[in-house]
Amino acid sequence: MSTKKMLRNEAPLLEVKNLETAFDIEGTDYNAVDNVSFKVKPRQIVGIVGESGCGKSVMSLSIMKLLPKGIGKVKSGEIIFDGINLEKMSESQINKIRGKDVSMIFQEPMTSLNPVFTIGYQLQEVLFNHMKISKQEARQKAIALLKSVGISRPEKLVDEYPHQLSGGMRQRVMIAIAIACQPKLLIADEPTTALDVTVQAQILELLKEIQAVNDMSVILITHDLGVVAEMCDEVIVMYAGKIVERADVDTLFHNPKHPYTTLLLGAIPKMDEQEERLSSIKGIVPSLTNMPKVGCRFAHRCPKAMPECFTVTPVLGDVEQDHEVACLLYETSKPREGVK
Repeated sequence: MSTKKMLRNEAPLLEVKNLETAFDIEGTDYNAVDNVSFKVKPRQIVGIVGESGCGKSVMSLSIMKLLPKGIGKVKSGEIIFDGINLEKMSESQINKIRGKDVSMIFQEPMTSLNPVFTIGYQLQEVLFNHMKISKQEARQKAIALLKSVGISRPEKLVDEYPHQLSGGMRQRVMIAIAIACQPKLLIADEPTTALDVTVQAQILELLKEIQAVNDMSVILITHDLGVVAEMCDEVIVMYAGKIVERADVDTLFHNPKHPYTTLLLGAIPKMDEQEERLSSIKGIVPSLTNMPKVGCRFAHRCPKAMPECFTVTPVLGDVEQDHEVACLLYETSKPREGVK
């Protein structure tokens, strides 16, 4: 049986159902994630792509229950991880899962690592939180973890501070912290941001190796479609808080359906073509406070927009097996009569 068929037949490790995440701005709730649903199977790498402001990182913080208190909140929907609804769990209960079964690599390793504690202390802290382990055992495991992510001289680095490391080394430390307890699901939010191209390639190769060795599921959040092509089994394209297309990686790259996806792919520089100017998408993602209430949120930037695109809200529907699109160009995305 092929890997793709095996994944298709397995029960999901993570299932997000009709998720709405909002931020309170001057007393009014504005949805940063709006009615989003998707699944992640065991051992699957799912890429989530889109421009900045599309809701990718907010969705990951919703899953981890790390939204800023008093400002951000999950308004509705379910986040089912390994059969458990995370939204119904208390803070103490979620702390037993977060970092152990579900872990996250954040965008900025310099700001994610505490500058006043050594690398070893920060690694051991995760181990102490989730394991019954002695200080000596924790130190040895921290050294082994640093070695496993390709860091040389781990015995010395374990006593160093974040500012003594390069950006690539700090990102490797963040990966070591994230995989310390061998989580079932790893969320990587722009794991190669601010790294040079050579180091990016090394970090991505490292993530692939770790995922294969530990049989983890991975949610990879990025705006780089080249990274998606290299890493992912399935791709979710988000725009302005909504999913506009979902398909396996080969289908998405060879047969994109949504105009937004097509434009994103068209903006990738091609080695075999010489062009004076790179393709770009006109306009910007609408802000939270200026989100269209009806119609397709991409309509004002879409070269294929029709008059009804501004008045009828498309729904995510199957155009082919395991290929969903939310676009009125396709009959499956047109809502039932009377539904806007």
